[in-house]
Amino acid sequence: MPQIIPIKDLKDTSTISEKCHKTDEPIYITKNGYGDMVLMSIELYESTQKKLKMYSELELSEQQIKNGKVKDARTALSSIREKYDL
Repeated sequence: MPQIIPIKDLKDTSTISEKCHKTDEPIYITKNGYGDMVLMSIELYESTQKKLKMYSELELSEQQIKNGKVKDARTALSSIREKYDL
């Protein structure tokens, strides 16, 4: 269940930081009863960014397949391994 806190609670930065690091999801901040901001730990942010990049690359790949721009599987896998140091 998402954590939702009012903006006035941001004054207690130590508690907020602790909450961010204990949860694997963002904390939603409200202002005057409406959504205003989202807080998350650096680790969660970086993980989310990696996922977004991967989804973006998958979408690009699907477009390339539709356009007939395909590669041999071994060449493609080799390229991926080099790019991500696998």
